[in-house]
Amino acid sequence: MPVYRVDPNPHRVTYGTTVGVLVMQSRVPCIPGSVSNASSYDFPVVYRVVKGLDVKRLVYEADATLAAPVIAAAQELERAGVSAITTDCGYMAWFQSQVAAAVRVPVCLSSLLQAPLIRSLLPPDRKLGVVVADSHSLRPQMLAAVGVDASQIVVAGMNGRPSFWSAIMDENGVLDSDAIERELLEVVDSLCAANPTIGALLLECSEFPPYSAAVQAKFRLPVFDFQTMIRYVFSGIAQQPYRGTMY
Repeated sequence: MPVYRVDPNPHRVTYGTTVGVLVMQSRVPCIPGSVSNASSYDFPVVYRVVKGLDVKRLVYEADATLAAPVIAAAQELERAGVSAITTDCGYMAWFQSQVAAAVRVPVCLSSLLQAPLIRSLLPPDRKLGVVVADSHSLRPQMLAAVGVDASQIVVAGMNGRPSFWSAIMDENGVLDSDAIERELLEVVDSLCAANPTIGALLLECSEFPPYSAAVQAKFRLPVFDFQTMIRYVFSGIAQQPYRGTMY
């Protein structure tokens, strides 16, 4: 058997947790596939609620003072022994560089971090279609914070979609999954109809992954989301040996 030594991190007393998730103070039923549902993963995750972080302050107000509690929670996760840090709201993109500078593990605070890579996979004449929760709050500075060239994407939001908005943005406590799927498909349909050169889709919101398969089945395009980002990072921090045969 191999010989193991204690982790040099003096705060670490448990092992095997790979990804830490920064969580908003919200009241949303998080179904399987959601970043905030631990059963979405086939590897261990650990959650930390960021004090004072809610939809109003983060999404609508872009409150810069939230950087301090976000960094503090990220550092708590690092001390707990996680190997990477993500979040349950992509609008934390505002703090991507600050958090990355404050810890020593990989940080991915927005699924939009995938956009430059996805765009590089496409022919020059193809666009990346991005669906966000609130398109009015997707400010140019937020895109710049995660290295996204606004001219290379086309964006649609779930603004005005009653089932999504009441459950996710207004946090009324009830989530009608079938209705949200229908609304998301409608938004993607309109986005693709208005932009026939879309070559791939990025579903930005952390509550969108449960519907990614349905989007792909209908539109026959590559679909990326929060979970594709998290699993990509996980694959880099938890490499597995290959097994097979040479017969």
